[in-house]
Formats: sequence, structure tokens, C-alpha cells
Amino acid sequence: MRGFDTNVLVRFLVRDDARQAEAVAALITAAVEEDQPIYLSTIVLCETVWVLESAYGYERGEIADALEKLLLTQQFEIEHRDHVWRALPRYRAGRADLADFLIGEVNHAAGCQDTATFDTALGGEGGFTVLS
Repeated sequence: MRGFDTNVLVRFLVRDDARQAEAVAALITAAVEEDQPIYLSTIVLCETVWVLESAYGYERGEIADALEKLLLTQQFEIEHRDHVWRALPRYRAGRADLADFLIGEVNHAAGCQDTATFDTALGGEGGFTVLS
């Protein structure tokens, strides 16, 4: 199994550098041929969302669509896949970052009654308490 760094995943999704995009495609092709999964950590997913939003100007819906395709691709072994699946619709419809919703999902799975935050974008979101 091989893991991807954020810059490799971004290059795969955006394909704005032909040479690097070809290198990633070759890596994925080899992994498929060898029946080896490619590991994507939740940190890489969160960083990728941030890069796609801030550096490339992608909209939340476009990013959520791309994440959904990654989740549906068998070749990708995604850390806490079930948490990401539950956080994705909240990210798509909400105002907070994917990272915030993932934190909430992980905390809930660990038995937390809620997640305390100062992030007002999470006001009204189930499972979060915004401190004032």
C-alpha cells in the first residue's frame, strides 16, 4: 500500500501540471495492476479541501462531489471512511470546514456528548456547542 500526500491528491484532481498529473496517473495504474490500495488519510482530505477552496477557488459542491467519487473508488483506502461519509453531507450543506465536521464525527464515535467550539459557523449544527 502507498499513501498520498496532499500535493499528489490535488495534482490528481486538478491536473494543472501535465507532467505531475501523468506521474500520479502512472502510480495509480500500477497500484490497480498490482491490486494495491492507495491510502488517503483524513488529514490529506482536509488539506485537499482547503487547497481546492483557497488556491483554486472551487465551490463547496464541486469539492464534495470530488470527495464522494474518492469515497466510491475501491482503489482508495480512506482513513475513517465511515466518518468521512457522515461528515460529507454536513460539509456540503453547512458553512463550516470539512475538518470541523470530521472532528465532530470522530468525537461522537468516541462517545462525546458534543464538541465544544468557538467557531460560529457551527452554530445550529447538531453535535456542536458554540461557546461565547
